[in-house]
Amino acid sequence: MREVNRRQALRLGGAFGLLAAAGLSTAAALSRRPALTGAELRSAVPLPPPFQVPLPRPRVLAPVAPGRYEITQRVADIEILPGIRTPMWTYGGTFPGPTIEARRGEPITVTHRNELPVPTVVHLHGGRTPADSDGYPTDLVLPAQWTAGHHAMPDPRAVRTHLTRDYTFPHDQRPALLWYHDHRMDFTAPAIWRGLAGLHIVRDDAEETLGLPAGDRELPLLIADRAFAADGSLDYPSVDGTLRDRPGVRESFLGGVLGDVVLVNGAPWPVHEVDAARYRLRLLNASNARHYELEAVTDDGRRLPLVQIGADQGLLAAPVTHTALPIGPAERYDVVVDFAAVPVGGRVRLLNRLGSGRTTDVMAFRVARRVRDDSRVPAVLSTDLPAWDRPVRVREFSFRAGQLDSGHGGRGWLIDGRPFDPARTDVTVALGDVEVWRLVADVHHPIHLHLAGFRVRSRGGRPPLAHDAGLKDTVSLRPGEAAEIVTRFDGYRGRYLFHCHNAEHEDMGMMANLEIT
Repeated sequence: MREVNRRQALRLGGAFGLLAAAGLSTAAALSRRPALTGAELRSAVPLPPPFQVPLPRPRVLAPVAPGRYEITQRVADIEILPGIRTPMWTYGGTFPGPTIEARRGEPITVTHRNELPVPTVVHLHGGRTPADSDGYPTDLVLPAQWTAGHHAMPDPRAVRTHLTRDYTFPHDQRPALLWYHDHRMDFTAPAIWRGLAGLHIVRDDAEETLGLPAGDRELPLLIADRAFAADGSLDYPSVDGTLRDRPGVRESFLGGVLGDVVLVNGAPWPVHEVDAARYRLRLLNASNARHYELEAVTDDGRRLPLVQIGADQGLLAAPVTHTALPIGPAERYDVVVDFAAVPVGGRVRLLNRLGSGRTTDVMAFRVARRVRDDSRVPAVLSTDLPAWDRPVRVREFSFRAGQLDSGHGGRGWLIDGRPFDPARTDVTVALGDVEVWRLVADVHHPIHLHLAGFRVRSRGGRPPLAHDAGLKDTVSLRPGEAAEIVTRFDGYRGRYLFHCHNAEHEDMGMMANLEIT
């Protein structure tokens, strides 16, 4: 354990040590924005006005053969801000990466080729995936030229490949909006920030018979904040800008990195032309640390209902109507918005009630025409949600900033007082067991469980909130909050993870191993 703790201290101690040396508490650093956890970067390049750039729709990836796909991870110059080229790390040369459209029960294999300057790992977030394709953070895809560097630390179970790796996804799961992103140990946050994220949608026949808005009236919306340097490149406060040797961020950003530009599908504050009809908005918060509270508001101040039909792991049992919808990092929501009552030429803005200044705006919809709308939102959406009413045990986990036990004076983001160690097993469960987990937070922590979807049973000892309905794989804990979730660990045996999806917290140790036997 002594060597493990030494490595953890080196990985986590620097930034938190600087904070302590400055005489500032971690809590003080994290309380600068009362509604958020993190600190905001300010762009040094002129920013465009909102609602001018058309909303892009990520391209759908074509198979190279039945059930087989290929994606090359590479650097590309992309026009994010109008007239400015921004170097990004990409899946297939675009941001977001190409969307993978899949069918329930039909397995596929995706071959990733790494032409980036650093190792990568691919995780299908929300996927019910065998352990060897889940994207464990030390199962690296190494680039052509790579010396051991930071990742020389031992993990006896790591499976590393050179240049390419095949990831197999069985799709033995409910239809849902998933997403894929980089998951390299200690460097997930800057890799996602630089562009390594894309959508993965699972569909089935039963969902398609419900009559929900479809085709052009189904809009996947990947929401992410970023900040830009004076030369148009992405700004990010990495300690080591090469992302090769030394992980971590500058001390002001220990709580998380927030950008001052809101991107939707890679466009800043875009606008989309819509019919006066129902639309299905498939929302993903792909931000590193920013939380949003979304509302749809007409220019005359009316709030349109957000009819939630799905959560992280697919359709709800029945619709739930919101006027505002909170969404933490990595959470997904399916909502239906009806533009029928908006006059032609009218505008509806998607706003963020947790934002300030430019980050209060997300995107806009402009109603272009009256049309016939045969879509509907049925009263019953699905009947296959599990009860899980007989748990075999209850566990409790704390998610807090804290002191490492290494004697080196470093601080980190910890689960039960310990930083992540790939050589340690933290939790062991038997395949098929139902468990209740009680999750306790100090500040905002969106907690993600790999492999298994779960239901939120309670928050603070009270019933779950309206937006907790359905099956989730990420639950957003508010400061000082405790929540109970219940799940059944089925699907596959092997080594999985649970962690905070504030990506900076994850990189600084807030991750643990889950062994399913």
